[in-house]
Amino acid sequence: MSDGIQPNGGSNGESTATRVPPQASGPFRFLARRLAAEHARGSLHRDSEYIAKQIGRIRLLTSYFSPEVRGIEHLPIDGPALLIGNHNAVSYMPDAWVTALAIVDRRGTESPAYTLTYDLLLTFPIVGPFLRRIGAVPAGTDQAEAALAEGAVVLDYPGGDWEACRPWSARNTIDFEGRTGFVRLALHTGVPLIPVVSQGSHDSLVVLSRGTWLARAMGLPAMHIKVFPILLGPLGITTALLPPPPLPSHITVEFLAPMTWADLGPEAAEDPAVVARCANEVISVMQEALDRLQVDHPHPVLTGLGNLITHPGHR
Repeated sequence: MSDGIQPNGGSNGESTATRVPPQASGPFRFLARRLAAEHARGSLHRDSEYIAKQIGRIRLLTSYFSPEVRGIEHLPIDGPALLIGNHNAVSYMPDAWVTALAIVDRRGTESPAYTLTYDLLLTFPIVGPFLRRIGAVPAGTDQAEAALAEGAVVLDYPGGDWEACRPWSARNTIDFEGRTGFVRLALHTGVPLIPVVSQGSHDSLVVLSRGTWLARAMGLPAMHIKVFPILLGPLGITTALLPPPPLPSHITVEFLAPMTWADLGPEAAEDPAVVARCANEVISVMQEALDRLQVDHPHPVLTGLGNLITHPGHR
């Protein structure tokens, strides 16, 4: 899952070295070393040729959700841009893949584009190298600034796993859990901030609870993991370890008009009141768009099922 931009690469402002306590034993100690090694790499490892080879497979998989992309003209053809999205559907995140394809379709595979990612994922064998090659970097200000300086698009989901695992009843609510690092980055670098709103993706899974109590019972907060979602599937109640297959919910992704604060200089990034005001402005704009999209597609699962039946060849 992607995670929000925070100082020094941590999810809540801690340094990377403290994400997993150095005194931890067993797998925690192993993961601590892997996390440190990932951040020590520092550079960007996107492989455009590899991405070009994967596009067909990714497009086939996302076609299951009959995706619709709007407002792509708001994404500049070149130059840096910070894209901020709402996070959905636990570990499946189909809207993130739809968004990534839209970026590639707009700017091409050679144009640099990166996604800030929960760094624990990058420590896993097979998964980590794959994510690195398609443009994933550990969530953190340094990595994001390096990518933007390269003229890249940087995609960030500030809500992280907290938002991706929100209950189904809150599926049409933007919830960044108070994180504002993305605004500090935009103000400090002066790049345009482009909200990207997804609707229908979180309808593809029925999340009953974030499972915060279960995460605590399992000791996951030691790794700064607050959630262990409880899901409802065709065979009953399950967890993120055995998630049910996603429903073919129709997904709409809309790129909104760029937001800039031309009257504010880089020093505004150090003013908590200004940062909070700008963050609230972004969230308000995104929530308004999400509300509008929900009116357009009030029953995305039924819409998606209908699309599969009437347009099976699109897969």
